[in-house]
Amino acid sequence: MNTIEHWINGARTPAGSARTAPVYDPATGQQQVEVLLAEPADVDTAVAAAGKAFESWGNSSLTQRTRIMFAFRELLVRHEDELARIISAEHGKVIDDARGEIVRGREVVEYACGIADALKGGFSDQVSRDVDVHSFRQPLGVVAGITPFNFPIMVPLWMHPIAIATGNTFVLKPSERDPSASNFVAELYAEAGLPEGVFNVVHGDKVAVDAILDHPDIAAVSFVGSTPIAKYVHERATASGKRVQALGGAKNHAVVLPDADLEFAANHLTAAAFGSAGQRCMAISVGVAVGEAGDQLVGILERKAKEVKVGPGSDAGNDMGPVVTQAARERVINAVASGAEQGATVVVDGRGLTVEGHEGGFFVGPSLLDHVTTEMDAYREEIFGPVLAIVRVDTVDEAIALINANPYGNGTAIFTGSGEAARRFQREVKVGMIGVNVPIPVPMSYYSFGGWKDSLIGDSPIHGPEGVRFYTRAKVVTSRWPHTGRFTAGFNFPTSS
Repeated sequence: MNTIEHWINGARTPAGSARTAPVYDPATGQQQVEVLLAEPADVDTAVAAAGKAFESWGNSSLTQRTRIMFAFRELLVRHEDELARIISAEHGKVIDDARGEIVRGREVVEYACGIADALKGGFSDQVSRDVDVHSFRQPLGVVAGITPFNFPIMVPLWMHPIAIATGNTFVLKPSERDPSASNFVAELYAEAGLPEGVFNVVHGDKVAVDAILDHPDIAAVSFVGSTPIAKYVHERATASGKRVQALGGAKNHAVVLPDADLEFAANHLTAAAFGSAGQRCMAISVGVAVGEAGDQLVGILERKAKEVKVGPGSDAGNDMGPVVTQAARERVINAVASGAEQGATVVVDGRGLTVEGHEGGFFVGPSLLDHVTTEMDAYREEIFGPVLAIVRVDTVDEAIALINANPYGNGTAIFTGSGEAARRFQREVKVGMIGVNVPIPVPMSYYSFGGWKDSLIGDSPIHGPEGVRFYTRAKVVTSRWPHTGRFTAGFNFPTSS
């Protein structure tokens, strides 16, 4: 069986121990490869390589960095199909969905291609007699990313292009469930001309994570995952003096008002709830039907959920692939069962789905629950699977209050034809990313991605301008070049004159 190794200092590198984890094909349920699991010594090796590389990369020119980013961007385009197949084979998502995450990640690379503009400092002339002030930003050093299984390309691309383009070196710890894409990206960086040691990949589990969080030579850590782990990462990494971006879980609501185009809304809710088998941090998992929209909306959603074609991600005719593991499949099945036991109406039940020829795969069909209440597990828990729960309220004010009472604040959406309702909604909901007739409002790369409440631990969103600030430190220089003897020093506090 093939073994996926680390990528350290520009080459595939075996681990210091024989610990491995299986990597499955979710469509068959069979193990296809194994991945090495790092020990702290492996993390030390990667950080040492990154630290050595930073000595020169941190002083490299903006021209050199941007040229490499342009080359890397073109390689991502050239190898898009191959990369999409790698993602689909280990994650399970359909090929077109995998291409979509590559494109959204590539947009951050495109932003990094213009990093020179984002790094421009400020200058103030003659703030005092013959005194000028200017500012500039410098990289931190060695930084690290810990990323989830659900976007094995996109989420890391939200981190390392900005970090590298601003002059840092990077150590990536991707999910051990779908690790191959990260090694492929490392090879593309090498082909683009990135010096050895600037980008490193260390595969592993909690052992590797803790080694990264505790390492004294790592200046900052970016993390995306569940809220409990985000809190753990933030607490442990900040305790060791690191900057931390820690993005947590979500329970995203989409509000549908009676004046909305219900066919349009249901079509987009179906795609947002069941696309990628619901394994997106921005997936819609709660539909909030307002007033008389309820019955008609649920009827359309039922029809559309039953039309979703489920099968292997490699088949271009499928809309949705399997979930990533057998444990994930059982979690979805249990969530639907819990909803039924607690009083929800199971409108569409995906628990019994089997895919011919792939009976061992981790498949579960779209499930639609109606009359869900906020006390039910199906509402409170982050299922991370193809389950859409419908909660009914009477007014848009009740919908806003419902969203604001939820502990998560990642993304939300409203479907309406009313500008007044949309404007009030976007101003009053306590959520970081909002869509108006857009179900998955992931910001473009020149904005930053981040939620509120338990969806973002700390205060550092990811990519865009916030990413540039996160991976750099500001310096402000006050300078004077006096004529000899023109000025005398004083013991009073300096002021402008």
